[in-house]
Amino acid sequence: MPFDESAIATWANAVSVMRLLISPLLFALIPVDGRGSWIALALWMVLCLSDGIDGYLARRHGTTRSGAFLDPLADKVLVLGAMFTLVSRDVFWVLPVLIIAFREVIVSVYRVFIGARGVSMPASKLAKIKTFSQQMAVGFALAPITTVNQTWTWQIFLWVAVALTVVSGAQYAAQAVLSRKRPQATN
Repeated sequence: MPFDESAIATWANAVSVMRLLISPLLFALIPVDGRGSWIALALWMVLCLSDGIDGYLARRHGTTRSGAFLDPLADKVLVLGAMFTLVSRDVFWVLPVLIIAFREVIVSVYRVFIGARGVSMPASKLAKIKTFSQQMAVGFALAPITTVNQTWTWQIFLWVAVALTVVSGAQYAAQAVLSRKRPQATN
């Protein structure tokens, strides 16, 4: 049976939507005192791992245009929402989070722009490592054992994420410039 790329009701999309809907609960569970929470950490881990489930389902059953939009959206809402919540709890410093957010917004807008032209821009390997380092930074900032006494754990991951954010953003920008310079095939 042929697969419909325009399908919306897929298992992978259901996982992405679930991640979007549960994200505000995670943000509410992050303690105001900034001392971490095992419950918030456990939910964070489930939401991060569910991204892998989403990807597995998409590869197994077929990728869709709606999934190509929903999955990265869920990733951005989850990561940036948690990071800005940690900023509001005086755990994360705002500057690295703003750098990460700026890149994420620019790349997401660019993806929508080229997606409207029928061009796909899958995440690079470096961008996937960047996402993992962002997830680790948040995870260590949520773990009560490392939030206060071993802040170097999440601080290292956060600054590695910033560096990878800048480098992967520069890679995407270079690809965009090079693709504009290539001669377009005419019909």
